[in-house]
Amino acid sequence: MALHAPVLVMKDSMKRESGTKVHRANIQAAKAVADIIRTTLGPRSMLKMLLDASGGIVVTNDGNAILREIDIAHPAAKSMIELSRTQDEEVGDGTTSVIVLAGEMLHVAQAFIDKNYHPTVICRAYTKALDDALAVLDKIAMPVDVNDRAAMLGLVKSSIGTKFTGQFGDLIADLAIDATTTAGVDLGQGMREVDIKKYIKVEKIPGGQIEDSKVLKGVMFNKDVVAPGKMRRKIVNPRIILLDCPVEYKKGENQTNAELMKEEDWQVLLEMEEEYIKNLCAQILKFKPDLVITEKGLSDLAIHYLSKAGVSAIRRLRKTDNNRIARACGAVIVNRPEELQESDVGTGAGLFEVKKIGDEFFAYIVDCKDPKACTVLLRGASKDVLNEVERNLQDAMSVARNILKNPKLLPGGGATELTVSATLKQKSSSVEGVEKWPYEAAALAFEAIPRTLAQNCGLNVIRTMTQLQGKHANGENAWVGLDGRSGDVVDMKERKIWDSYSVKAQTFKTAIEAACMLLRIDDIVSGIKKKQAPGASAPKQPQIETEGDADNEQMIPE
Repeated sequence: MALHAPVLVMKDSMKRESGTKVHRANIQAAKAVADIIRTTLGPRSMLKMLLDASGGIVVTNDGNAILREIDIAHPAAKSMIELSRTQDEEVGDGTTSVIVLAGEMLHVAQAFIDKNYHPTVICRAYTKALDDALAVLDKIAMPVDVNDRAAMLGLVKSSIGTKFTGQFGDLIADLAIDATTTAGVDLGQGMREVDIKKYIKVEKIPGGQIEDSKVLKGVMFNKDVVAPGKMRRKIVNPRIILLDCPVEYKKGENQTNAELMKEEDWQVLLEMEEEYIKNLCAQILKFKPDLVITEKGLSDLAIHYLSKAGVSAIRRLRKTDNNRIARACGAVIVNRPEELQESDVGTGAGLFEVKKIGDEFFAYIVDCKDPKACTVLLRGASKDVLNEVERNLQDAMSVARNILKNPKLLPGGGATELTVSATLKQKSSSVEGVEKWPYEAAALAFEAIPRTLAQNCGLNVIRTMTQLQGKHANGENAWVGLDGRSGDVVDMKERKIWDSYSVKAQTFKTAIEAACMLLRIDDIVSGIKKKQAPGASAPKQPQIETEGDADNEQMIPE
Protein backbone atom coordinates (compact mmCIF):
# COMPACT_ATOMS: atom_id res chain seq x y z
CA MET A 1 0.00 0.00 0.00
CA ALA A 2 2.86 2.34 0.83
CA LEU A 3 4.08 2.09 -2.78
CA HIS A 4 0.79 3.44 -4.17
CA ALA A 5 0.33 6.36 -1.72
CA PRO A 6 2.50 8.92 -3.63
CA VAL A 7 0.53 8.22 -6.84
CA LEU A 8 -2.75 8.96 -5.04
CA VAL A 9 -1.37 12.22 -3.64
CA MET A 10 -0.15 13.27 -7.11
CA LYS A 11 -3.56 12.52 -8.67
CA ASP A 12 -5.29 14.52 -5.92
CA SER A 13 -2.99 17.53 -6.35
CA MET A 14 -3.40 17.43 -10.17
CA LYS A 15 -7.19 17.35 -9.77
CA ARG A 16 -7.05 20.29 -7.37
CA GLU A 17 -4.75 22.19 -9.75
CA SER A 18 -7.21 21.75 -12.66
CA GLY A 19 -10.09 22.87 -10.40
CA THR A 20 -8.12 25.97 -9.39
CA LYS A 21 -7.53 26.84 -13.06
CA VAL A 22 -11.27 26.69 -13.75
CA HIS A 23 -11.95 28.85 -10.70
CA ARG A 24 -9.41 31.43 -11.87
CA ALA A 25 -10.92 31.50 -15.38
CA ASN A 26 -14.44 31.93 -13.98
CA ILE A 27 -13.35 34.72 -11.64
CA GLN A 28 -11.54 36.52 -14.49
CA ALA A 29 -14.63 36.26 -16.73
CA ALA A 30 -16.91 37.59 -13.96
CA LYS A 31 -14.52 40.49 -13.28
CA ALA A 32 -14.45 41.34 -17.00
CA VAL A 33 -18.27 41.62 -17.06
CA ALA A 34 -18.25 43.76 -13.89
CA ASP A 35 -15.58 46.07 -15.38
CA ILE A 36 -17.71 46.66 -18.50
CA ILE A 37 -20.50 48.34 -16.53
CA ARG A 38 -18.58 49.57 -13.47
CA THR A 39 -18.43 53.11 -14.92
CA THR A 40 -22.24 53.29 -15.24
CA LEU A 41 -22.90 53.30 -11.46
CA GLY A 42 -23.99 56.56 -9.85
CA PRO A 43 -25.42 59.93 -10.93
CA ARG A 44 -22.20 61.14 -12.57
CA SER A 45 -21.74 57.90 -14.47
CA MET A 46 -20.71 57.38 -18.08
CA LEU A 47 -23.09 56.33 -20.87
CA LYS A 48 -22.47 53.42 -23.23
CA MET A 49 -23.26 53.49 -26.94
CA LEU A 50 -24.31 50.07 -28.19
CA LEU A 51 -24.74 48.79 -31.73
CA ASP A 52 -27.52 46.21 -31.67
CA ALA A 53 -27.93 43.22 -34.01
CA SER A 54 -30.16 45.12 -36.44
CA GLY A 55 -27.61 47.94 -36.79
CA GLY A 56 -29.48 50.39 -34.54
CA ILE A 57 -27.82 52.51 -31.85
CA VAL A 58 -28.73 52.41 -28.15
CA VAL A 59 -27.32 55.03 -25.75
CA THR A 60 -27.87 54.07 -22.11
CA ASN A 61 -26.31 53.56 -18.68
CA ASP A 62 -28.83 50.92 -17.59
CA GLY A 63 -26.85 47.82 -16.57
CA ASN A 64 -29.39 45.33 -17.89
CA ALA A 65 -29.86 47.13 -21.23
CA ILE A 66 -26.07 47.15 -21.80
CA LEU A 67 -25.43 43.51 -20.88
CA ARG A 68 -28.44 42.34 -22.89
CA GLU A 69 -26.72 43.50 -26.10
CA ILE A 70 -23.31 41.95 -25.34
CA ASP A 71 -22.40 38.66 -26.98
CA ILE A 72 -20.06 36.66 -24.69
CA ALA A 73 -18.98 33.05 -25.19
CA HIS A 74 -17.64 32.25 -21.70
CA PRO A 75 -20.28 30.35 -19.65
CA ALA A 76 -19.36 32.04 -16.33
CA ALA A 77 -19.72 35.49 -17.95
CA LYS A 78 -23.08 34.43 -19.40
CA SER A 79 -24.36 33.47 -15.94
CA MET A 80 -23.22 36.90 -14.65
CA ILE A 81 -25.27 38.59 -17.38
CA GLU A 82 -28.29 36.50 -16.29
CA LEU A 83 -27.98 38.10 -12.81
CA SER A 84 -28.70 41.51 -14.22
CA ARG A 85 -31.79 40.19 -16.04
CA THR A 86 -33.05 38.45 -12.89
CA GLN A 87 -32.59 41.65 -10.86
CA ASP A 88 -34.46 43.66 -13.49
CA GLU A 89 -37.41 41.24 -13.56
CA GLU A 90 -37.59 40.86 -9.78
CA VAL A 91 -37.25 44.46 -8.53
CA GLY A 92 -36.51 46.54 -11.64
CA ASP A 93 -33.51 48.43 -10.21
CA GLY A 94 -29.97 47.74 -8.96
CA THR A 95 -28.93 45.94 -12.17
CA THR A 96 -25.47 47.55 -12.16
CA SER A 97 -24.89 47.20 -8.39
CA VAL A 98 -25.58 43.47 -8.43
CA ILE A 99 -22.94 42.80 -11.12
CA VAL A 100 -20.31 45.05 -9.44
CA LEU A 101 -20.93 43.37 -6.06
CA ALA A 102 -20.86 39.82 -7.45
CA GLY A 103 -17.63 40.61 -9.35
CA GLU A 104 -16.02 41.97 -6.17
CA MET A 105 -17.13 38.94 -4.11
CA LEU A 106 -15.40 36.66 -6.61
CA HIS A 107 -12.33 38.91 -6.79
CA VAL A 108 -11.71 38.72 -3.01
CA ALA A 109 -12.25 34.94 -3.13
CA GLN A 110 -9.38 34.49 -5.58
CA ALA A 111 -6.71 34.93 -2.86
CA PHE A 112 -8.27 32.06 -0.87
CA ILE A 113 -8.52 29.81 -3.94
CA ASP A 114 -4.79 30.41 -4.56
CA LYS A 115 -4.07 29.40 -0.95
CA ASN A 116 -5.94 26.10 -1.57
CA TYR A 117 -9.00 26.98 0.58
CA HIS A 118 -11.85 24.67 -0.32
CA PRO A 119 -14.64 26.56 -2.22
CA THR A 120 -17.26 25.09 0.16
CA VAL A 121 -15.53 26.82 3.11
CA ILE A 122 -15.60 30.16 1.26
CA CYS A 123 -19.28 29.66 0.31
CA ARG A 124 -20.19 28.86 3.95
CA ALA A 125 -18.52 32.08 5.11
CA TYR A 126 -20.30 34.08 2.35
CA THR A 127 -23.71 32.63 3.28
CA LYS A 128 -23.09 33.55 6.92
CA ALA A 129 -22.08 37.08 5.83
CA LEU A 130 -25.31 37.36 3.76
CA ASP A 131 -27.50 36.42 6.75
CA ASP A 132 -25.72 38.98 8.94
CA ALA A 133 -25.94 41.64 6.20
CA LEU A 134 -29.73 41.16 5.87
CA ALA A 135 -30.03 41.45 9.67
CA VAL A 136 -28.17 44.81 9.48
CA LEU A 137 -30.57 45.99 6.74
CA ASP A 138 -33.56 45.18 8.97
CA LYS A 139 -31.93 47.08 11.83
CA ILE A 140 -31.21 50.33 9.94
CA ALA A 141 -34.32 50.31 7.69
CA MET A 142 -36.78 53.15 8.22
CA PRO A 143 -40.53 52.68 7.64
CA VAL A 144 -42.15 55.08 5.16
CA ASP A 145 -45.74 56.24 4.79
CA VAL A 146 -46.81 55.39 1.21
CA ASN A 147 -49.39 58.19 1.33
CA ASP A 148 -46.66 60.78 2.00
CA ARG A 149 -46.03 61.94 -1.56
CA ALA A 150 -42.93 64.02 -0.68
CA ALA A 151 -41.14 60.99 0.84
CA MET A 152 -42.13 58.78 -2.10
CA LEU A 153 -40.96 61.44 -4.56
CA GLY A 154 -37.57 61.72 -2.82
CA LEU A 155 -37.06 57.97 -2.90
CA VAL A 156 -37.97 57.51 -6.57
CA LYS A 157 -35.89 60.58 -7.49
CA SER A 158 -32.78 59.27 -5.75
CA SER A 159 -33.10 55.92 -7.51
CA ILE A 160 -33.41 57.47 -11.00
CA GLY A 161 -31.01 60.34 -10.24
CA THR A 162 -28.28 58.05 -11.58
CA LYS A 163 -30.05 57.77 -14.93
CA PHE A 164 -30.21 59.97 -18.03
CA THR A 165 -33.58 61.47 -17.00
CA GLY A 166 -32.16 62.67 -13.65
CA GLN A 167 -31.64 66.03 -15.39
CA PHE A 168 -35.40 66.53 -15.77
CA GLY A 169 -35.95 66.81 -12.01
CA ASP A 170 -39.24 65.57 -10.59
CA LEU A 171 -40.89 64.83 -13.95
CA ILE A 172 -40.17 61.08 -14.28
CA ALA A 173 -40.60 60.48 -10.53
CA ASP A 174 -44.03 62.19 -10.68
CA LEU A 175 -45.08 60.10 -13.68
CA ALA A 176 -43.96 56.87 -11.96
CA ILE A 177 -45.78 57.60 -8.68
CA ASP A 178 -48.99 58.71 -10.46
CA ALA A 179 -48.99 55.60 -12.67
CA THR A 180 -48.32 53.09 -9.86
CA THR A 181 -50.84 54.63 -7.45
CA THR A 182 -53.49 54.61 -10.23
CA ALA A 183 -52.93 50.97 -11.21
CA GLY A 184 -52.43 49.67 -7.64
CA VAL A 185 -54.85 47.20 -6.08
CA ASP A 186 -55.33 46.93 -2.30
CA LEU A 187 -54.60 43.47 -0.91
CA GLY A 188 -55.53 44.45 2.67
CA GLN A 189 -53.24 44.93 5.72
CA GLY A 190 -51.70 48.00 4.08
CA MET A 191 -50.30 45.94 1.17
CA ARG A 192 -50.77 46.94 -2.48
CA GLU A 193 -50.10 44.99 -5.66
CA VAL A 194 -49.17 46.81 -8.87
CA ASP A 195 -48.91 44.94 -12.16
CA ILE A 196 -46.73 47.27 -14.23
CA LYS A 197 -46.54 45.10 -17.36
CA LYS A 198 -50.28 44.43 -17.67
CA TYR A 199 -52.02 47.60 -16.58
CA ILE A 200 -49.57 50.45 -17.26
CA LYS A 201 -48.95 51.12 -20.95
CA VAL A 202 -46.16 53.47 -22.03
CA GLU A 203 -47.05 55.16 -25.32
CA LYS A 204 -44.07 56.87 -26.99
CA ILE A 205 -44.83 59.60 -29.55
CA PRO A 206 -41.86 61.47 -31.07
CA GLY A 207 -42.29 65.24 -31.15
CA GLY A 208 -42.96 67.88 -28.54
CA GLN A 209 -40.92 68.22 -25.35
CA ILE A 210 -40.26 65.76 -22.54
CA GLU A 211 -42.09 68.18 -20.22
CA ASP A 212 -45.31 67.46 -22.22
CA SER A 213 -45.32 63.84 -20.93
CA LYS A 214 -48.21 62.96 -18.61
CA VAL A 215 -50.14 60.13 -16.99
CA LEU A 216 -53.66 59.85 -18.42
CA LYS A 217 -56.55 59.15 -16.06
CA GLY A 218 -57.57 56.36 -18.38
CA VAL A 219 -56.14 54.75 -21.51
CA MET A 220 -55.17 55.67 -25.07
CA PHE A 221 -54.41 53.46 -28.08
CA ASN A 222 -53.36 53.90 -31.68
CA LYS A 223 -56.77 53.45 -33.41
CA ASP A 224 -59.45 55.50 -35.12
CA VAL A 225 -63.21 54.83 -35.43
CA VAL A 226 -64.00 52.53 -38.38
CA ALA A 227 -66.15 55.06 -40.30
CA PRO A 228 -64.70 58.51 -39.52
CA GLY A 229 -67.27 60.50 -41.54
CA LYS A 230 -70.33 58.77 -40.07
CA MET A 231 -69.29 58.07 -36.46
CA ARG A 232 -68.70 60.52 -33.63
CA ARG A 233 -65.10 61.17 -32.60
CA LYS A 234 -65.95 62.83 -29.29
CA ILE A 235 -68.44 61.46 -26.75
CA VAL A 236 -68.92 62.73 -23.19
CA ASN A 237 -69.75 60.08 -20.54
CA PRO A 238 -69.84 57.23 -23.09
CA ARG A 239 -71.49 53.85 -22.48
CA ILE A 240 -68.83 51.36 -23.62
CA ILE A 241 -69.32 47.73 -24.70
CA LEU A 242 -66.21 45.55 -25.11
CA LEU A 243 -66.42 42.44 -27.29
CA ASP A 244 -64.08 39.52 -27.90
CA CYS A 245 -65.90 38.21 -30.98
CA PRO A 246 -66.35 39.20 -34.64
CA VAL A 247 -69.47 41.16 -35.60
CA GLU A 248 -69.67 39.63 -39.06
CA TYR A 249 -71.07 36.50 -40.71
CA LYS A 250 -69.33 33.33 -39.50
CA LYS A 251 -66.94 31.95 -42.07
CA GLY A 252 -66.58 28.19 -42.50
CA GLU A 253 -63.64 26.56 -40.75
CA ASN A 254 -62.34 25.10 -44.07
CA GLN A 255 -63.42 25.48 -47.64
CA THR A 256 -67.21 25.34 -47.79
CA ASN A 257 -69.17 24.50 -50.95
CA ALA A 258 -72.84 25.43 -51.32
CA GLU A 259 -74.84 24.02 -54.25
CA LEU A 260 -77.69 26.28 -55.39
CA MET A 261 -80.45 24.85 -57.60
CA LYS A 262 -82.44 28.07 -58.27
CA GLU A 263 -81.40 31.71 -58.67
CA GLU A 264 -83.69 32.73 -55.77
CA ASP A 265 -81.66 30.52 -53.40
CA TRP A 266 -78.71 32.85 -53.78
CA GLN A 267 -80.90 35.74 -52.65
CA VAL A 268 -82.10 33.66 -49.67
CA LEU A 269 -78.48 32.95 -48.69
CA LEU A 270 -77.58 36.64 -48.78
CA GLU A 271 -80.68 37.54 -46.76
CA MET A 272 -79.75 34.92 -44.12
CA GLU A 273 -76.32 36.57 -43.74
CA GLU A 274 -77.90 40.01 -43.48
CA GLU A 275 -80.45 38.76 -40.94
CA TYR A 276 -77.71 37.18 -38.80
CA ILE A 277 -75.71 40.45 -38.67
CA LYS A 278 -78.89 42.49 -38.06
CA ASN A 279 -79.70 40.29 -35.04
CA LEU A 280 -76.15 40.65 -33.67
CA CYS A 281 -76.35 44.45 -33.96
CA ALA A 282 -79.86 44.50 -32.42
CA GLN A 283 -78.57 42.59 -29.37
CA ILE A 284 -75.75 45.13 -28.96
CA LEU A 285 -77.93 48.20 -29.59
CA LYS A 286 -80.52 47.00 -27.05
CA PHE A 287 -78.19 48.36 -24.31
CA LYS A 288 -77.93 51.82 -25.95
CA PRO A 289 -74.09 51.96 -26.15
CA ASP A 290 -72.18 55.00 -27.44
CA LEU A 291 -69.01 53.06 -28.23
CA VAL A 292 -68.48 49.43 -29.27
CA ILE A 293 -64.93 48.02 -29.27
CA THR A 294 -64.11 44.55 -30.57
CA GLU A 295 -60.87 42.58 -30.77
CA LYS A 296 -62.00 40.91 -34.01
CA GLY A 297 -63.54 42.13 -37.30
CA LEU A 298 -66.60 44.30 -38.06
CA SER A 299 -68.40 43.72 -41.37
CA ASP A 300 -69.48 46.65 -43.54
CA LEU A 301 -73.12 45.85 -42.86
CA ALA A 302 -72.56 45.89 -39.08
CA ILE A 303 -70.78 49.27 -39.44
CA HIS A 304 -73.83 50.57 -41.34
CA TYR A 305 -76.29 49.45 -38.61
CA LEU A 306 -74.12 50.82 -35.78
CA SER A 307 -73.48 54.20 -37.45
CA LYS A 308 -77.21 54.48 -38.27
CA ALA A 309 -77.91 54.12 -34.53
CA GLY A 310 -75.27 56.82 -33.74
CA VAL A 311 -72.80 54.34 -32.22
CA SER A 312 -69.03 54.71 -32.75
CA ALA A 313 -67.06 51.50 -33.28
CA ILE A 314 -63.40 50.42 -33.15
CA ARG A 315 -62.23 47.04 -34.44
CA ARG A 316 -59.16 44.76 -34.21
CA LEU A 317 -57.92 46.12 -30.90
CA ARG A 318 -55.13 44.27 -29.08
CA LYS A 319 -56.16 41.94 -26.26
CA THR A 320 -53.88 43.76 -23.78
CA ASP A 321 -55.41 47.16 -24.69
CA ASN A 322 -58.91 45.72 -24.30
CA ASN A 323 -58.03 44.47 -20.79
CA ARG A 324 -56.78 47.93 -19.84
CA ILE A 325 -59.97 49.62 -21.13
CA ALA A 326 -62.06 47.13 -19.11
CA ARG A 327 -60.11 48.02 -15.93
CA ALA A 328 -60.29 51.76 -16.63
CA CYS A 329 -64.01 52.16 -17.38
CA GLY A 330 -65.46 49.21 -15.42
CA ALA A 331 -66.72 47.27 -18.45
CA VAL A 332 -66.63 43.47 -18.81
CA ILE A 333 -65.27 41.87 -22.00
CA VAL A 334 -68.08 39.76 -23.51
CA ASN A 335 -67.49 36.72 -25.76
CA ARG A 336 -70.96 36.55 -27.35
CA PRO A 337 -73.40 39.44 -27.96
CA GLU A 338 -76.31 37.19 -26.82
CA GLU A 339 -74.83 37.08 -23.31
CA LEU A 340 -74.65 40.87 -22.87
CA GLN A 341 -76.05 42.27 -19.59
CA GLU A 342 -76.47 45.80 -18.28
CA SER A 343 -73.67 45.20 -15.74
CA ASP A 344 -71.21 44.50 -18.61
CA VAL A 345 -71.56 48.04 -19.98
CA GLY A 346 -68.72 50.37 -18.90
CA THR A 347 -69.96 53.72 -17.61
CA GLY A 348 -66.88 54.83 -15.62
CA ALA A 349 -65.25 56.90 -18.42
CA GLY A 350 -65.80 60.65 -18.59
CA LEU A 351 -64.72 61.25 -22.19
CA PHE A 352 -64.02 59.35 -25.40
CA GLU A 353 -62.11 61.36 -27.98
CA VAL A 354 -60.02 60.66 -31.10
CA LYS A 355 -57.09 63.06 -31.58
CA LYS A 356 -54.56 63.35 -34.35
CA ILE A 357 -50.93 63.54 -33.23
CA GLY A 358 -48.48 63.87 -36.12
CA ASP A 359 -49.77 61.60 -38.89
CA GLU A 360 -51.58 59.11 -36.67
CA PHE A 361 -54.92 58.97 -34.89
CA PHE A 362 -55.09 58.07 -31.20
CA ALA A 363 -58.27 57.18 -29.31
CA TYR A 364 -58.46 58.45 -25.71
CA ILE A 365 -60.78 57.05 -23.05
CA VAL A 366 -60.04 59.42 -20.17
CA ASP A 367 -61.42 61.18 -17.05
CA CYS A 368 -62.36 57.78 -15.61
CA LYS A 369 -63.93 57.73 -12.11
CA ASP A 370 -61.77 55.00 -10.60
CA PRO A 371 -59.29 53.77 -13.22
CA LYS A 372 -57.36 50.64 -12.29
CA ALA A 373 -55.23 50.92 -15.45
CA CYS A 374 -53.56 53.86 -17.13
CA THR A 375 -51.40 55.02 -20.03
CA VAL A 376 -48.23 57.08 -19.66
CA LEU A 377 -47.88 59.39 -22.65
CA LEU A 378 -44.22 60.17 -23.39
CA ARG A 379 -43.17 62.95 -25.75
CA GLY A 380 -39.59 63.69 -26.77
CA ALA A 381 -37.26 64.96 -29.45
CA SER A 382 -36.24 61.62 -30.98
CA LYS A 383 -36.80 57.87 -30.74
CA ASP A 384 -33.45 57.35 -28.97
CA VAL A 385 -34.36 59.86 -26.25
CA LEU A 386 -37.83 58.32 -25.87
CA ASN A 387 -36.43 54.78 -25.56
CA GLU A 388 -34.02 55.86 -22.81
CA VAL A 389 -36.77 57.81 -20.99
CA GLU A 390 -38.99 54.71 -21.17
CA ARG A 391 -36.23 52.51 -19.68
CA ASN A 392 -35.75 55.01 -16.85
CA LEU A 393 -39.50 55.25 -16.30
CA GLN A 394 -39.77 51.44 -16.03
CA ASP A 395 -37.07 51.51 -13.31
CA ALA A 396 -38.82 54.36 -11.49
CA MET A 397 -42.18 52.53 -11.59
CA SER A 398 -40.52 49.37 -10.28
CA VAL A 399 -39.06 51.34 -7.35
CA ALA A 400 -42.45 52.91 -6.59
CA ARG A 401 -44.06 49.43 -6.78
CA ASN A 402 -41.43 48.01 -4.40
CA ILE A 403 -42.16 50.73 -1.83
CA LEU A 404 -45.92 50.10 -2.09
CA LYS A 405 -45.23 46.37 -1.57
CA ASN A 406 -42.63 46.74 1.22
CA PRO A 407 -42.67 50.32 2.61
CA LYS A 408 -39.12 50.51 4.05
CA LEU A 409 -36.25 52.89 3.25
CA LEU A 410 -32.47 52.51 3.44
CA PRO A 411 -29.78 55.17 3.00
CA GLY A 412 -28.36 55.54 -0.53
CA GLY A 413 -24.96 56.81 -1.63
CA GLY A 414 -23.12 53.68 -0.45
CA ALA A 415 -24.06 54.32 3.21
CA THR A 416 -25.90 50.97 3.54
CA GLU A 417 -22.93 49.01 2.17
CA LEU A 418 -20.48 50.82 4.47
CA THR A 419 -22.66 50.11 7.53
CA VAL A 420 -22.95 46.44 6.54
CA SER A 421 -19.18 46.29 5.95
CA ALA A 422 -18.32 47.88 9.33
CA THR A 423 -20.75 45.59 11.21
CA LEU A 424 -19.42 42.43 9.49
CA LYS A 425 -15.81 43.46 10.26
CA GLN A 426 -16.75 43.69 13.96
CA LYS A 427 -18.54 40.33 13.88
CA SER A 428 -15.66 38.59 12.08
CA SER A 429 -13.68 38.45 15.34
CA SER A 430 -16.34 36.13 16.80
CA VAL A 431 -16.30 33.76 13.77
CA GLU A 432 -14.35 30.62 14.55
CA GLY A 433 -12.12 28.48 12.34
CA VAL A 434 -10.91 29.04 8.77
CA GLU A 435 -14.22 30.69 7.77
CA LYS A 436 -13.12 33.83 9.61
CA TRP A 437 -10.91 35.08 6.74
CA PRO A 438 -13.38 34.67 3.83
CA TYR A 439 -16.06 36.24 6.11
CA GLU A 440 -13.81 39.28 6.63
CA ALA A 441 -13.09 39.42 2.87
CA ALA A 442 -16.86 39.48 2.16
CA ALA A 443 -17.13 42.45 4.56
CA LEU A 444 -14.47 44.29 2.53
CA ALA A 445 -16.17 43.39 -0.78
CA PHE A 446 -19.27 45.43 0.20
CA GLU A 447 -17.09 48.56 0.01
CA ALA A 448 -16.90 48.11 -3.79
CA ILE A 449 -20.15 50.09 -4.24
CA PRO A 450 -19.10 53.33 -2.43
CA ARG A 451 -15.59 53.00 -3.94
CA THR A 452 -17.03 52.78 -7.47
CA LEU A 453 -19.33 55.76 -6.74
CA ALA A 454 -16.29 57.81 -5.64
CA GLN A 455 -14.37 56.80 -8.79
CA ASN A 456 -17.25 57.78 -11.07
CA CYS A 457 -17.53 61.19 -9.33
CA GLY A 458 -13.86 61.87 -10.15
CA LEU A 459 -12.90 62.12 -6.45
CA ASN A 460 -9.71 61.08 -4.69
CA VAL A 461 -10.83 57.50 -3.92
CA ILE A 462 -8.41 56.71 -1.08
CA ARG A 463 -9.10 59.96 0.82
CA THR A 464 -12.88 59.67 0.38
CA MET A 465 -12.99 56.00 1.42
CA THR A 466 -10.83 56.68 4.51
CA GLN A 467 -13.17 59.51 5.50
CA LEU A 468 -16.25 57.31 5.04
CA GLN A 469 -14.71 54.35 6.89
CA GLY A 470 -13.82 56.67 9.78
CA LYS A 471 -17.43 57.86 10.03
CA HIS A 472 -18.77 54.28 9.91
CA ALA A 473 -16.24 52.76 12.35
CA ASN A 474 -17.96 50.68 15.07
CA GLY A 475 -21.20 50.71 13.02
CA GLU A 476 -22.03 54.34 13.88
CA ASN A 477 -23.44 57.07 11.59
CA ALA A 478 -25.39 54.53 9.51
CA TRP A 479 -26.89 57.30 7.34
CA VAL A 480 -23.59 58.98 6.31
CA GLY A 481 -22.77 58.36 2.66
CA LEU A 482 -21.47 59.90 -0.54
CA ASP A 483 -23.51 62.43 -2.52
CA GLY A 484 -22.80 61.29 -6.08
CA ARG A 485 -23.52 64.70 -7.60
CA SER A 486 -21.39 67.02 -5.45
CA GLY A 487 -18.97 64.40 -4.11
CA ASP A 488 -19.57 65.45 -0.46
CA VAL A 489 -19.63 63.06 2.50
CA VAL A 490 -22.99 63.96 4.08
CA ASP A 491 -26.01 62.62 5.96
CA MET A 492 -28.26 60.93 3.40
CA LYS A 493 -31.44 61.98 5.28
CA GLU A 494 -30.61 65.66 4.70
CA ARG A 495 -29.97 65.19 0.96
CA LYS A 496 -32.91 62.79 0.63
CA ILE A 497 -30.78 60.13 -1.07
CA TRP A 498 -32.63 56.91 -0.33
CA ASP A 499 -32.85 53.34 -1.57
CA SER A 500 -35.69 50.84 -1.48
CA TYR A 501 -35.29 47.98 1.02
CA SER A 502 -36.49 45.40 -1.55
CA VAL A 503 -33.85 46.45 -4.09
CA LYS A 504 -30.96 46.37 -1.60
CA ALA A 505 -31.96 43.02 -0.08
CA GLN A 506 -32.38 41.47 -3.54
CA THR A 507 -29.02 42.88 -4.70
CA PHE A 508 -27.18 41.31 -1.75
CA LYS A 509 -28.95 37.96 -2.09
CA THR A 510 -28.45 37.68 -5.86
CA ALA A 511 -24.79 38.79 -5.82
CA ILE A 512 -23.65 36.48 -3.00
CA GLU A 513 -25.65 33.46 -4.16
CA ALA A 514 -24.27 33.86 -7.69
CA ALA A 515 -20.69 34.20 -6.38
CA CYS A 516 -21.14 30.98 -4.36
CA MET A 517 -22.52 29.18 -7.41
CA LEU A 518 -19.57 30.18 -9.63
CA LEU A 519 -17.07 29.23 -6.89
CA ARG A 520 -18.58 25.76 -6.69
CA ILE A 521 -17.83 25.06 -10.37
CA ASP A 522 -14.59 23.05 -10.61
CA ASP A 523 -14.85 21.87 -14.22
CA ILE A 524 -16.46 23.00 -17.48
CA VAL A 525 -17.55 20.13 -19.74
CA SER A 526 -18.51 21.17 -23.26
CA GLY A 527 -21.40 19.39 -24.95
CA ILE A 528 -20.95 21.32 -28.21
CA LYS A 529 -19.66 19.42 -31.25
CA LYS A 530 -16.39 20.78 -32.59
CA LYS A 531 -16.51 22.47 -35.97
CA GLN A 532 -14.68 20.71 -38.81
CA ALA A 533 -11.29 22.04 -39.93
CA PRO A 534 -11.51 24.16 -43.13
CA GLY A 535 -9.38 21.71 -45.21
CA ALA A 536 -11.09 18.51 -44.09
CA SER A 537 -13.60 17.02 -46.50
CA ALA A 538 -17.15 16.73 -45.20
CA PRO A 539 -18.74 13.26 -45.05
CA LYS A 540 -20.68 12.65 -48.27
CA GLN A 541 -24.45 12.78 -48.05
CA PRO A 542 -26.32 9.91 -49.75
CA GLN A 543 -27.38 11.06 -53.20
CA ILE A 544 -31.06 10.93 -54.10
CA GLU A 545 -31.78 10.55 -57.78
CA THR A 546 -34.42 12.93 -59.10
CA GLU A 547 -36.68 12.57 -62.13
CA GLY A 548 -34.54 15.07 -64.04
CA ASP A 549 -31.43 12.95 -63.53
CA ALA A 550 -33.22 9.92 -64.91
CA ASP A 551 -34.29 11.86 -68.01
CA ASN A 552 -30.72 13.07 -68.71
CA GLU A 553 -29.24 9.56 -68.64
CA GLN A 554 -28.34 8.07 -72.00
CA MET A 555 -30.44 5.10 -73.02
CA ILE A 556 -28.51 1.89 -73.55
CA PRO A 557 -29.07 0.70 -77.12
CA GLU A 558 -30.84 -2.63 -77.40
